Amino acid sequence: MYRVLICNGTGCQSGGAVSTTETIRKEIEKLSLSDKVAVVPTGCHGMCEMGPIVVIYPEGWFYCRVSAEDAVTIVKEHIAGGKPAEHLMFREPNGKTVHTYKELPFYNRQKRIALRNCGQINPDNIDEYIANKGYEALTKALTQMTPESIIEVVKKSELRGRGGGGFPTGLKWSFCAKTLGLKKYVICNADEGDPGAFMDRSILEGDPHSIIEGMAIGAYAMGADEAYVYCRAEYPLAIKRLRTAITQAEKHGFTGNKILGTNFCFHIHIKEGAGAFVCGEETALMASIEGARGMPRPRPPFPAVSGLWGKPTNINNVETWANIPQIIINGPEWYASMGTEESKGTKVFALTGKVKHTGLVEVPMGIPIREIIMDIGGGILNDKKFKAVQIGGPSGGCLPEEYLDTPVSYEDLTKLGAIMGSGGLVVMDEDNCMVDVAKFFLEFTQRESCGKCVPCREGTKKMLDILTRICDGEGKPNDIEKLIYIGENVKNASLCGLGQTAPNPVLTTIKYFRKEYEEHIFNKKCPAGNCHALLSITITEACKGCGKCKKVCPVNAISGNIKEVHIIDDSTCVKCGACLDSCPFRAIRKM
Repeated sequence: MYRVLICNGTGCQSGGAVSTTETIRKEIEKLSLSDKVAVVPTGCHGMCEMGPIVVIYPEGWFYCRVSAEDAVTIVKEHIAGGKPAEHLMFREPNGKTVHTYKELPFYNRQKRIALRNCGQINPDNIDEYIANKGYEALTKALTQMTPESIIEVVKKSELRGRGGGGFPTGLKWSFCAKTLGLKKYVICNADEGDPGAFMDRSILEGDPHSIIEGMAIGAYAMGADEAYVYCRAEYPLAIKRLRTAITQAEKHGFTGNKILGTNFCFHIHIKEGAGAFVCGEETALMASIEGARGMPRPRPPFPAVSGLWGKPTNINNVETWANIPQIIINGPEWYASMGTEESKGTKVFALTGKVKHTGLVEVPMGIPIREIIMDIGGGILNDKKFKAVQIGGPSGGCLPEEYLDTPVSYEDLTKLGAIMGSGGLVVMDEDNCMVDVAKFFLEFTQRESCGKCVPCREGTKKMLDILTRICDGEGKPNDIEKLIYIGENVKNASLCGLGQTAPNPVLTTIKYFRKEYEEHIFNKKCPAGNCHALLSITITEACKGCGKCKKVCPVNAISGNIKEVHIIDDSTCVKCGACLDSCPFRAIRKM
């Protein structure tokens, strides 16, 4: 019996996975093999740039970038013919074919807990979740444990919130549990507004029942009977699959009234967010659920005392909830055995940027950053030189090569000026300008500021104005000190986490790449050749006079006769780079 797993996450669907899935089904029916082959559309497998991904069990044969046409070949040659189609499998740079999941460093170096079912089951089929020990943890919690003992287990596991702050989950639960009140809420924060981040989306798309189960256990432990999943509306597939899962869970008696014959009642709702980054902050998120504008409020009172509609409320993010069932089943010692002294368990990262293998990875806490980028990620794209990694989303810090061996933990990253955040890892190479990178991330956080508090609203705008001026070649001698002064004040005086962390990209790039700032300001040069105002393009003596650059120049800034070295008129050149791309002799240089 073959089991054909086909990634149908958002990434793979955008690459044609729906067509690939239907083609495989049709071809199997044509060959009358339906009784011998199970076709299973799954969630994200993680290795996103290789999608659509097809994995065939029992052996675990791994096919990548499978088009509908390739799907026909796989069915005929592999499933019907018994001979794997090696030419459609992953190849290493040296040309070696990788046949199975287990052979890929991208997968075999991971430790999957939150992602345990992603890519392995059909997220629209509750029976597949149940077959993989789904809802066993909820059954155990409701029939064998007290609310107090559940919270103690979560405390002993030393699980910390995976949404960014890293607050101990069990302790947070205990605050809500101790607050008196007949009505309490639990919330799943699935807002995930970080550019390039897709951890929460992938879990919701690939394993929605794990979130429902985790939330039900938490609600029972804290005395809540109602829940909200706050998910950004830009995640339609995640919302669709979550709705299906909620309906199935209630039909099977895992949510609703008197769950599993007990007196525990639990109902889940979905609230679609409008995409405001600030709504990732818990008080702004609750305001949005209540129908108000998503803006943070001062604390205390904390949500555990007065949260949604003034009732005691607990908020955790998707990844945190996904860990709960496994901790209940396997015990707190099992979870606490992974990671570092103060940062236990695993962490999911969205690995993006100038790295060969982008995608979703889950690794034990304490793993060196180098291993994630160079081993799991395969190293820097096009074998260029590593320059920096921005860790922790748009409010994270940029770390240089000298810190690549830093363990991934809350404490170690904070010491360097970075944050764990929700798990974004953006890799940069020698072609990235760090001043421009800081400007890019600050543009995002400044635009997403709700404007409620002056330090964030005005401070981030002032910092952005200075960065823009520096990139435009108009930097002033005291601009670096101004950025540091304003940045520290924004961090210390802002109302919520958005403002408190927004200056991180600027402050860390100044700390570790100060010379680049100085080159921009004092020498009016961008070492990476990215800032157009500081860029000049020249044609070297290597020019053969082929004229290709002349043909593509949109402003006719290039002159010269055939077989003679051409010249660029710098006053006319708009620095678009078209000539650089067209030159077959690499005779054109950015200066």
